[in-house]
Amino acid sequence: MKNLYIYIVVLIAVKGYSQELNLPVFTQYLADNNFVISPTFAGIGDNLKIRANGLTQWVGIKGAPDNQSIYTDIRVGDRSGLGVSAYNDRNGNTIQTGAKFSFAHHLILNEKTEQYLSLGLSFNVNNFRIDINNFNTTIENPTIDPFVTDDRRTTNSNFDIGALYRYRNVYVSLNANNIIEKKIDEDVRVFEPNQLLNFQLYSGFVFGSNKKYGIEYEPSIFYQLFVSDKRSSTDLNFKVRKYGRNDNYFWGGVSYRFLNDQLLKPLNVGPMAGFSQSIFYFGYAYQVTTNDLSAFNSGTHVITVGVNLLRSISNCACTRGQRKYWQMGN
Repeated sequence: MKNLYIYIVVLIAVKGYSQELNLPVFTQYLADNNFVISPTFAGIGDNLKIRANGLTQWVGIKGAPDNQSIYTDIRVGDRSGLGVSAYNDRNGNTIQTGAKFSFAHHLILNEKTEQYLSLGLSFNVNNFRIDINNFNTTIENPTIDPFVTDDRRTTNSNFDIGALYRYRNVYVSLNANNIIEKKIDEDVRVFEPNQLLNFQLYSGFVFGSNKKYGIEYEPSIFYQLFVSDKRSSTDLNFKVRKYGRNDNYFWGGVSYRFLNDQLLKPLNVGPMAGFSQSIFYFGYAYQVTTNDLSAFNSGTHVITVGVNLLRSISNCACTRGQRKYWQMGN
């Protein structure tokens, strides 16, 4: 049991170092919110879209990661979009808060064949600190580490860039996050990486019935590579949507995440479901943990709520949503 606790503490500590300015992506992007993945999705659609996420990881383990975030984006003019997101992330005794400010521009490559290219840029601000109020002495450790004399608060900024290509009902997004190296005080944090660059590839396609109240299917893949230590992971996803009147719909799906050198040993696997009714949106995802912690927690839970406001049909097909592309192309 003692070894298990040591394993948990080390895992959370390592995760805390690795995630600064690299907050973990679970299935939030699948809850009708591709803007989580890339700034290039800002302004695609007919609404001011607002999505709030609550994520609790490894429920049952004290000090496990907990995250709250909010995303909003809107079309500006016919071919551009603006977006902003903010988050609060707690991982053991490490706390992060931050925001992203995004801009995207959407281009028509070929209107007849419905080919579009979107380019996006985000400016990120991140605040990182240690909650020393939770540090307590024990029989084994009667004194607090003398080097920890304050909350080690630090603020960093960086940029993300991305490109999104769409051809009818197919989309491919490539993103580079944290493209500038981070400045580090080596006398204080000798083990902290200064290279936070990571690449994300997100791709999928939509197919199904072309009837007005039809069913859509959407397989997709999400790949992420961290440059500093070459670790990478992949999500394999599948979603089904059933449409009703006024574009209301119910959806369900499943996601399977694995390290790329361990295809048959998933990190997480679990179902998702949700609905869109009028201006309101709700989604829920559950992921079963399949590593050594699986016997000590009840998995990861993600809840998404949102609203779609200020509906306005775009005069440019390059900013219409995926369903509208699919309907026009069939």
